[in-house]
Amino acid sequence: MRRAALLALLGALAVAGIASGERVQRGNLIVRLDGSFAPLALPRDRNAPVSVHLEAGLQTADHSILPRVTRVELGVPGQAAIMTEGLPTCTRRQLRNTTTARALELCRPALIGTGRMTAQVKIPHQRPFVVHARLLAFNARIHGQQAVIVHGISPRPPTVVALPFLIELRRGHFGTVLVARLPPTLGPWPRFAYLEMDLARRYASRGRQLSYISARCPIPKRVTAGFFPLAKATFTLADGRRVSTGILRSCRAR
Repeated sequence: MRRAALLALLGALAVAGIASGERVQRGNLIVRLDGSFAPLALPRDRNAPVSVHLEAGLQTADHSILPRVTRVELGVPGQAAIMTEGLPTCTRRQLRNTTTARALELCRPALIGTGRMTAQVKIPHQRPFVVHARLLAFNARIHGQQAVIVHGISPRPPTVVALPFLIELRRGHFGTVLVARLPPTLGPWPRFAYLEMDLARRYASRGRQLSYISARCPIPKRVTAGFFPLAKATFTLADGRRVSTGILRSCRAR
């Protein structure tokens, strides 16, 4: 009984640790990743609509200025699927230099998510300051490839960015990866610090009800709940280093 109680306690602590997100330190740099999905109860053998919440960020152990990020990769598990059949698209040209209201006016049918972002800004001979931006995510196609365009707007200082994430299919646990390259045109001053995004969209196409994101709970029939890889975040820095971390989450089979 003591052993069973101890195992139960250790299991609860493990679940609590997994549920609170992951922090990985590489030298002075700390990578953070957290996330969730809903509903938790999913079919074993077929995909069902889900919504996904992701949080990813960087910080330094000594609170010094962050390094510049040139590439961001967000991976989701292979058993998840992104469906865009019949879903309207939006273009970077439509979103450039637009307010949030104007972006929604032009591209609301393509909206698939919302979020927020924080960045550090270091200008020579000035103290670093923090910029907060509201984010909108839109379904897109870039040169025939599935993509997400993230529209970000900051009131102070006034800044608008339309950043494309290309959707790549790969082998391994995280079979679908959203890849964004932060172009040199953004300048050397903004330093990525934190990203929070909620992705979900139900829509109708040709008489069918579809979901932008769907997933299943891939666990054996002899058990009713288990863990699977939910997300992985990888950041490429200007000096060529790559830092990453992943998270597990639990699901229930129905």
